[in-house]
Amino acid sequence: MTTRRAFGALAAGTALSALLPATAASASPRHRRGLIAADDFRHGLGRWATELQDGGTVTASRGLLEMDVPSGATVWFKEKLEGPYVIEYTATPVFEGGVNDRVSDLNNFWNAVDVRSPDDLFATPRGGALAEYDYLKTYYVGYGANTNTTTRLRRYVGEAGVRPLIYDYTQPLLVANEPNHVRIVSDGFVVRWWNNGQLVFDYTDPQPYISGHFAFRTVWSHFRIADFRVWRLPQRP
Repeated sequence: MTTRRAFGALAAGTALSALLPATAASASPRHRRGLIAADDFRHGLGRWATELQDGGTVTASRGLLEMDVPSGATVWFKEKLEGPYVIEYTATPVFEGGVNDRVSDLNNFWNAVDVRSPDDLFATPRGGALAEYDYLKTYYVGYGANTNTTTRLRRYVGEAGVRPLIYDYTQPLLVANEPNHVRIVSDGFVVRWWNNGQLVFDYTDPQPYISGHFAFRTVWSHFRIADFRVWRLPQRP
């Protein structure tokens, strides 16, 4: 069932300390041992695969993954992730007068599998247009702004034209040049997406997607992304 309303408090602090590890800078030795993937964006795009609808630029250097694109763009982490885990990153929508500085669409896929090539996400070519992702089984968050006026959680089911909507909020939305510290929890039946310490989506999936690929996605936007980390969560008893 879809929920569309203004975003209200979702008890943002209730599960944060229990479920989410500290950031890399403050992590204990035990948490550092739980780091299963990371990229400091200083060595190029070797760990990422880009799908661009109409060109644009995607670079990774000097600590930033920069996406500056005129239309649809998806940037996949090549390593398949197995839950339970937490993804962390910081994304800043750039508004500095550039042609693509529209401030819109901070989006993610995670636990993505393409039903046409379930053993290899990259065996099926895609060109960056949103409709080309209908054949994924995946979770998707679209964090909006500008003419994209809602923030949404979807659960794709691998069928053309079918993108089931779980939650649809009129806020929160992006703010130009302000960082978004995102944490995504994939913990069995539990799916959570946080931004700047607020729990934006909290979904219990009776048929969860527990493994697959993660991606950044945007449309006609300019983003700078830093501090990508994936942490292992302990298995539930």
